[in-house]
Amino acid sequence: MENYFLGLDCGGSKTYAVIVDATGQEVGRGQGGSANFTQVGLEAAIQQMQSAIEDAARNAGCSLPLQKGWLGIAGIARQEDIDAILPSLSKYAAILHITNDAELGLCALEQRVGVTIIAGTGSIALGRNAQGQKARAGGWGYLLGNEGSGYTIGQNALVAALQYADGRGAETVLLDRIMQEWQLRRVEEVIGQVYAPTGRAIVARLSRLVFEAARSGDVIAQEIVERNAYELARTCTALANRLHFPREGFPLALVGGLLVHEADYRERVLSHIRETYSIGQLEIVAHPALSAARAAHTLPLEERLADAGN
Repeated sequence: MENYFLGLDCGGSKTYAVIVDATGQEVGRGQGGSANFTQVGLEAAIQQMQSAIEDAARNAGCSLPLQKGWLGIAGIARQEDIDAILPSLSKYAAILHITNDAELGLCALEQRVGVTIIAGTGSIALGRNAQGQKARAGGWGYLLGNEGSGYTIGQNALVAALQYADGRGAETVLLDRIMQEWQLRRVEEVIGQVYAPTGRAIVARLSRLVFEAARSGDVIAQEIVERNAYELARTCTALANRLHFPREGFPLALVGGLLVHEADYRERVLSHIRETYSIGQLEIVAHPALSAARAAHTLPLEERLADAGN
């Protein structure tokens, strides 16, 4: 058995696998497509995970199985989810920890105590206090609640753009920018894009247009950004309250493309959090799979991590 350690970050858009050696140094990396099984189905999600892991192993020049692995998978919320996935992945490491992908942010915090927010295609907050109690907030999926996510921001932009097209909404550049982005000639063609099998992913990618429009001064885009930043911060502070973190401060890790790459958005979220709580240790986690691999290496062999639904 190879003395290497695996980290896997499975989001709504892409899957990343990283392998580190006994010193925590990255030795190989692999990539796949979406492995959120609630969106693409269990079989397709497992194929993407396996492809990313095997790609990372080839690039690392090591053989499987590895010593330990921490797999963070979008959509994981129940023990039944873990039980469905584990048989197909157990061959890759002697010990596997499987959690929601949001939990990877906790790897960056001391003793894995604090709150982590993930905002990419979807959104969720997850926390763990010093007593080991864990809780989650948000992450209910695109129909029930992904506030602050790329999908929700994109969906809000579409609603505003179409209301403007109808003549019942305020003027916004979002309509023209969405039409150009999707290379559409008529507004009615939006329907085919949104309800296509890949609709959720392409709607989430519209968030980039919203941030650009907000920076250029579009009032509607600015309102969308502000509303989602506020809701994402509310998700975080509600979770901090449930875990009884003191108002004087709690550790916070930020994960996902929107919080890592959109600095203005990140600052609006942090500003709203600070209206209620001080923030202690603050980590921006650009490479969750690497953090997971290093955490898998340092975790005690006997430790088992509860799933995000606990």
